[in-house]
Amino acid sequence: MDKKKLILLLGALIVAVGTAFAARSMFAGAASPQAEAAPVEPQGPKVLVAKRGLPIGTIITADAVSYQLWPQELVQDAYFIDGESNMEALLGTVVRHAVTAGEPVTQGSLVSPGDRGFLAAALGPGMRAVTIAVSAKTGVAGFVFPGDRIDLMLTQAITSEEQSLQTTETILQNLRVLATDQSTETTTTEDGRTVVSAFRTVTLEVTPRIAEKIAVAETMGTLSLALRSIADSQAELERSIAAGEIDVPDDATVEEEERIIRQAVARPRDGATTFVTGADVSRFQRRSQTPRSDSANTASAPMSQGVSAPARPAGPAVRVTRGQSTTVTPVGSSGAILHGQERAIGEAAPNMGLGISTLR
Repeated sequence: MDKKKLILLLGALIVAVGTAFAARSMFAGAASPQAEAAPVEPQGPKVLVAKRGLPIGTIITADAVSYQLWPQELVQDAYFIDGESNMEALLGTVVRHAVTAGEPVTQGSLVSPGDRGFLAAALGPGMRAVTIAVSAKTGVAGFVFPGDRIDLMLTQAITSEEQSLQTTETILQNLRVLATDQSTETTTTEDGRTVVSAFRTVTLEVTPRIAEKIAVAETMGTLSLALRSIADSQAELERSIAAGEIDVPDDATVEEEERIIRQAVARPRDGATTFVTGADVSRFQRRSQTPRSDSANTASAPMSQGVSAPARPAGPAVRVTRGQSTTVTPVGSSGAILHGQERAIGEAAPNMGLGISTLR
């Protein structure tokens, strides 16, 4: 074969092999085309929906609801539509029917202050509404508004034949204010400032047992309100968690966990009360009372919160029971005299129908 033809053949072969490798690399490195969905612009107006679950009795706040785009064909006449509804007018209303998270809020599911059934809707499950009389002094000078939380104090005078014990006790804590006088909403001026006005009654949300305690406390003395700080809610939540009072199941959802925590924070408390007596204020007052004794040989113990009880004699004594009457008689400190009296009384007891025991 001619040398020139051989060179041309080899060159053509090299070009063909290079072209084959280049084509293979190009097809192997090319990514398969991916189908991309074109963004769909939501169509329809914005309706008011619940940002979280709203159980019955929930007071609507700005963080509880928001406007969201909704399909035009699914919009109902009962929905609150952006641009047609006043959001400010909805704040402070109460949920009458439970609304789940993401569900549109309807006009029939809310009750406005002043409407019929508003107070019943504002009460939580199992709760009651009670009203107490207050004055400018006992009502924090009018600086208590619906939605605030207060402690309830009882001031009373415990009297005896000899002296009077003055005391004030915090009997109930963390009670929610539902209304002042007959108003369930806070009055504001045109520039948005809150109006502070005096009121004569306060309606509180309580449990049935606390309602009974308040009814009794009103007959015992003077009831006063103590306004609680908003920051107390977080402190009470931390205390309840540390004490193990809040039991959140391991499989609870975020919504269920929030509901359990809200209930724990809003729970009124009627235990672990504190008190102050006149002795804590003035050195001329006493913490206890000593009732008058009918016998010179009977001692008495200091009274605890207005209740006195006989104390045990300091020395040895004999308790003699005649029927249902029992007397305690000191017999002296001498062991010989004591044993002699015990022996004499013990011998006579069966014939006298006496029950005798010795106190030491």
